[in-house]
Amino acid sequence: FFSLPKGPAKSSTPDPVFRRVDIALSCSFVGEDVRGWQPAFGTSSSEHPATLVLRAISVRDDGNLDDVTEYKVPQENPDSSSRIVFEASAQSVPIPHAESLLHADCHGEELRCEISPYSSQPAGQGPCSTACFVATLQLSSGISVILVLRGPHCGSLEEEKEHNTTLHPKLRIPMSKEGTLLTTVEFQLSSHNTSLHARLGDSVTLDCRFALAPSSSLSSLEWRRQHQGHGRSLFWYQVGSTGPEVQPKAHVDVAELLGSGDASLSLQEVSVGDEGTYICSVSTLVHKVQHVIQLHVAEPPRVHIIPAVVTFERGATTTLTCSIAGYYPLDVSVSWTQKAPEDDVELPLSNTRFSSHRQNRDGTYSITSYLSISSATAQAPATYTCHVSHVALAEPLSVSAHLKVPEQMGSEGLMGSFIATIIFIVGLFIVLRRR
Repeated sequence: FFSLPKGPAKSSTPDPVFRRVDIALSCSFVGEDVRGWQPAFGTSSSEHPATLVLRAISVRDDGNLDDVTEYKVPQENPDSSSRIVFEASAQSVPIPHAESLLHADCHGEELRCEISPYSSQPAGQGPCSTACFVATLQLSSGISVILVLRGPHCGSLEEEKEHNTTLHPKLRIPMSKEGTLLTTVEFQLSSHNTSLHARLGDSVTLDCRFALAPSSSLSSLEWRRQHQGHGRSLFWYQVGSTGPEVQPKAHVDVAELLGSGDASLSLQEVSVGDEGTYICSVSTLVHKVQHVIQLHVAEPPRVHIIPAVVTFERGATTTLTCSIAGYYPLDVSVSWTQKAPEDDVELPLSNTRFSSHRQNRDGTYSITSYLSISSATAQAPATYTCHVSHVALAEPLSVSAHLKVPEQMGSEGLMGSFIATIIFIVGLFIVLRRR
């Protein structure tokens, strides 16, 4: 006797445990000078040491967080040369890849953090500037996170005196009693990768995801492709419009875009013409943030050698043809070697020649390499090998042709002639005898 369990079976896997921790990142603040934001193209900018402290970020507790402690602000009175400390509250916007940011050093990853002004009150309109900042975080594994940080509200001079507000000596915005800049994450844009490699015919997804504070809402999304000085819009969606403007082969799930903030672009049947720089631009009514992904197309070559077995008479010359076809990009390396049974290593050959590069209809390239060998100088038996190196190959591709011993060729020819002669004589004898 047994009874069936009522209701769905409970999973034996325990739910993951999360813990809130402070993530402190060493950064560089990039600005023009004390009062100027966003230097114009071609003007000089300066870098200043900074620290970004992401406060109370929820991360998975894998049992290795015992040594993680709350970040303590250094006890010092900051001046214009001190490290700028940005404290960022992310209560309303989740921070993606938090575990990777927290454990970057332990995992041997290089983390690059750069903070720059996004917008501010123009200099000269008062002693205090209200500013937003952009923090760009990039891991060597390819993960990229962009945060828009809203700085503290900046009131009038009378309000500052009333509340005893102290301005940061370098940035001229209100700072905390500890000398830090208190900011709030308003917008985050992230991606698993900044560079992708694909072969012809592959389907790829260019990852781009965002999250907004409750006070903000999505306005538009655009995907653009830039390559060799030319740009083209692949996908454009304006919230409230009847539908997206999209090019063939490109797809964005609008339902996921509006529901979970997944703005990823899918490309079908990748071709050479799809290679380039892809820009994911997410806009609100106030902010616009872009993420850049490089798509590299690489197709390995097909290599054939003709003939595979070399048979020539004494005094003759033959040409080996190595055909390298269907590769992309253009750069390819081709070399020839020779190896006899008594040789320990393959010997490089230089008496080669090449055809010009040929571009196929699908955008790939082909080239042919020729090696001439003469029975007067050739070492037989020997193996002649065509080696091809290309960026799409994990290791060089090698195809060989085999040269027979000339004496063996002569003996085989004599033996064949002898057998044919005997057969002819026997046949002739039988015919004459019957007559």
